[in-house]
Amino acid sequence: MSKIFGVMGHPIAHSKSPLFQQAALDHLGIEVTFEAWDVPPEQLADKVASFRSPDFLAGCVTLPHKQAIMPLIDGLDETAEAIGAVNWVIPVDGKLIGHNTDSPGLLRALRESAGFDPEGCSAVVFGAGGAARAAVHALKTGGAESVAIANRTVSRAQSLAADMTDGRFRPTAVGIDSTSLADVVPYASLLVNTSSMGMEGGPAPHESPVPAELISADATCYDAVYAPPETPFLLEAERAGAQPAGGISMLIYQGVVGFELAIGKPAPVAEMFAAVGVKE
Repeated sequence: MSKIFGVMGHPIAHSKSPLFQQAALDHLGIEVTFEAWDVPPEQLADKVASFRSPDFLAGCVTLPHKQAIMPLIDGLDETAEAIGAVNWVIPVDGKLIGHNTDSPGLLRALRESAGFDPEGCSAVVFGAGGAARAAVHALKTGGAESVAIANRTVSRAQSLAADMTDGRFRPTAVGIDSTSLADVVPYASLLVNTSSMGMEGGPAPHESPVPAELISADATCYDAVYAPPETPFLLEAERAGAQPAGGISMLIYQGVVGFELAIGKPAPVAEMFAAVGVKE
C-alpha cells in the first residue's frame, strides 16, 4: 500500500501545496503522491483517525482545522504549543504529533524572499487568528522590538497579545479604525497582513487592512494572502513607495520545513518555488 501524504482543509481546491510538494517528491525520486483532502469540519475526527494507519507519512493542515485538530492528536511540538495552532501532523513512535511550521516559514520568507530581518524592528500585524498567532510568534523569535496587533475585534487582539507576552516581549492590541492605526502604522518598519482582507474568494476581496496614506515609504509590507499575487494591501504598499512582498514564499517555506520533518531529507527549495512559477 502506498504512503499517505497530503494536505487537508475545507475548501482545498485552491491549495498550491500539492504542486510544490509533489515537485519535491519527484525531484528526490520518492514514489509518493501528495494528495489534497477536502475535509468538512464534521468529518475532521474521522479523517484524523485514518492518520493512525501505519501507512500515514504526514499531513499538512490548513483552514479551518488548525486549532480544531489539536484535541484529536497525541501531542504538540514546542512551537505549535506556543502558537496554539497546528499546520502539520507527523507520526512519531505511533503517536500523532502536531507541528507549526508557519512561524519559521514566515521568518525565513521575510529574511530570504523579502530581504527583511525583523531583529529590533517595530511591526504591526493585521488579524488575530491562527496565522496572526504564527506571525507574532515569528516576530518574537526573530527579535522584533515591538509588535502591535490590529484587529476589528480588539478583545481577540488583546487575548493574542497576552498569550505572547513573555519578559521583554509585550505586544499591544489596537483596533483597525483609522485613528487607532494612525498611532502605530506610520512608525512601523514591517507590516504583516494575516487577515482575510484581499483574499480571492474571501469575504472582503477588494479591501486592504490599511491605506497607503498611513504606510511609511521605508516599510516592508508582507501579505500572508497569496491569491491574488497582487493583493489590495500590496497595491497600497506600492502606492506608498514601500516594499511589497507576497505570501507565496511563506506558504512554500512552511512547506519546506514540514517536508523535511516528514521525509527526513533536505527539501529541493528551488524546485518547489519553480513548481508554482516563482523564483526562490
